[in-house]
Amino acid sequence: MRVREMVGVLLAAATTASGAQASQFNSSNMVTYTAEQAAKGKDVYTKSCASCHGENLSGGEFASALKGIAFSSNWGGKTADALVTYLRTKMPPANPGELGPDQTAQVVAFLFEQNGIAPGTAELPTDTAALALLQIPRGVTARSAPMMPLSPLAPPMKPVVLPNPLDHITSVSEEMLANPAPGEWLVWRRTYDDQGFSPLDQINRHNVSDLRVKWTWSLPNGPNEETPLEHDGVLFVESYGDKVQALDAVSGNLLWQYSHELPPDARPMQKRNLAIYRDKLIVPTSDDHLVALSVKTGNVIWDTPLVDYKKGYQITGGPLVAKGKVMQGIGGQSPGGNFIVALEVETGKEAWRFHTIAQPGEPGDSWNGLPAEKRNGASVWTAGSFDPELGLAYFGVGQTYDTGPVLHRVEGYSNDGLFTDSTLAFDPETGKLVWYFQHVHNDQWDLDWAFEQQVIRLPVEGASRKLVLTSGKMGIYEAMDAATGKYIFSHDLGLQNVVLAIDPQTGEKTINPAVVVGDGRPHTICPHPGGGRNWIATSYSARTKILYIPMNEACMDLIPAAPGQRGNLTSGVNWFIRERSGSDGKIGRLEAFNLETKKAVWIDRQRAPQTTGMLDTAGGVVFAGSFDRYFKAYDDSTGETLWQIRLNDVPNACPITYTVNGRQYVAVTVGSGGPIPGTYPVLVPEIQNPPDHGAEIWVFELPEGKNK
Repeated sequence: MRVREMVGVLLAAATTASGAQASQFNSSNMVTYTAEQAAKGKDVYTKSCASCHGENLSGGEFASALKGIAFSSNWGGKTADALVTYLRTKMPPANPGELGPDQTAQVVAFLFEQNGIAPGTAELPTDTAALALLQIPRGVTARSAPMMPLSPLAPPMKPVVLPNPLDHITSVSEEMLANPAPGEWLVWRRTYDDQGFSPLDQINRHNVSDLRVKWTWSLPNGPNEETPLEHDGVLFVESYGDKVQALDAVSGNLLWQYSHELPPDARPMQKRNLAIYRDKLIVPTSDDHLVALSVKTGNVIWDTPLVDYKKGYQITGGPLVAKGKVMQGIGGQSPGGNFIVALEVETGKEAWRFHTIAQPGEPGDSWNGLPAEKRNGASVWTAGSFDPELGLAYFGVGQTYDTGPVLHRVEGYSNDGLFTDSTLAFDPETGKLVWYFQHVHNDQWDLDWAFEQQVIRLPVEGASRKLVLTSGKMGIYEAMDAATGKYIFSHDLGLQNVVLAIDPQTGEKTINPAVVVGDGRPHTICPHPGGGRNWIATSYSARTKILYIPMNEACMDLIPAAPGQRGNLTSGVNWFIRERSGSDGKIGRLEAFNLETKKAVWIDRQRAPQTTGMLDTAGGVVFAGSFDRYFKAYDDSTGETLWQIRLNDVPNACPITYTVNGRQYVAVTVGSGGPIPGTYPVLVPEIQNPPDHGAEIWVFELPEGKNK
């Protein structure tokens, strides 16, 4: 097992391992093993344990020593079944139970030998009942220890045992996903419709100023864009390096941990969400697998590779489960483009696969006649949404970086570049594409439309209509009929200079001639590819029809690349970030926009770029965080800041809220890195964040008496 897979030191494990301490030792109940058994155990230890605990059992950076005072303090005085059971059920962390009963007994025999316990003529048994009668002596190798192996023990202190919420966790049905309890967070944006709104109101605009830290939990350092899930008092979070943890949502205690072992040449990638269904937690990995874990134990149920990570694919967004399928979008710059892949959620077997780049000879082929392997991009960077009534799943698709081959239209072909910058609607059971809408053709600026697809209801021509609402980096919001994909409306938030006009009937865009590249001259484009909008998601209140939008104000200069250089885009240009013309230096922007009236309710602008998604609640409070490490609560009707706290690192995900035993909590993960914190530091050089970083999850609550 690798160092990064270590669940925790045995010191912590020993405090909770089963098996009673004996009041004293005697010659009849001391552990026994044979020299041959220990010799076999050495081989097993070398293969399975030494990479963490060291060849000489002296421990490592994340693993405790297994001999001397450390071993005696942790295990001395306990029954042998305590140690054997722990190793059998918890080790190795990436695959607990890998060692069989005989191998486990052999490893334990080797540990006894290394700790000065003399071998005997009888092997250490494998039977739990027999092991429970045998005691591990204390202080055998600790020469300066004040107590000898046969010394009587002081009366043990009675430990405080907290209830484990996993003991009563329930199976998550599709009905629960479609209609989650108000205090649960079961889907990336809480509900299938991607609205990112919570009906909880215990924390409200009148008492949010009293919000305080309940607990924090350190996560592996690295870019951390993960939105946790919460169910039945358990918080599930994936962090950098493909480590998944189940935490007690009230106390912050670790319940279990899973570490996915990556190949040496796989690059760890940040992930944005997990999925939960029935007894399974669905986890995306950096080597482009989906793994189903047992919700109760973290054990692997199935593990399915989706694509070959060596070919340039990436998974940053997470899975969507609907109609018995788990759907995962793929991103990256692999030749031939990307996919949405669906697996059978019960077995992990592939059900269907959709090319997000239109294939040669098929409807939608609009790539200047390029062969399939010469087409590139159309990444899916975030999870899809789902409408149970219509039975459709919706995904947003990004642009292509290989812009050169489609820059100019070839006679007899189209260079629209489907399905880049499109919304796609699927039947999850069959993978059939029911409809699509391409928001902009032939994106030459890396301003993709690959973000949340919100299913909402708005009045259209006097009648309530179900729509899919989404925006790309330009900050142009567009709505399509959720059933048919028919274009309904667009609204430009005013951060872009690419589109001059939009046809009100079709949504077709008229492109500003001043931004068209390929003429060998520099061009100023707004926004920068870091976005006006980006993947950090909005929150929508169906009651007020207000959409809460995190944005950043910045532009770019597209400069022709030097001769022989590819450039950031293969049309031969490099991008350089710059402030907007006439900027007052304020980069971060939060906007509350009424979708019914098409008017801004309020706008809050600040120096620090926005780095988190938005969370609006029925309590009249909207939460968001920024690059200066502040996490704030705003009055959702006025934009007034009601509460703020400075965190240890940049909040870089979407906050959530949940209840346990009638008490409301707010949680957010931090961990600088990824496209948002990586884009804007040059514009705000005075904002200094910890150079060593500190990924973490923060959980907040109201004091007793304030949560009324």
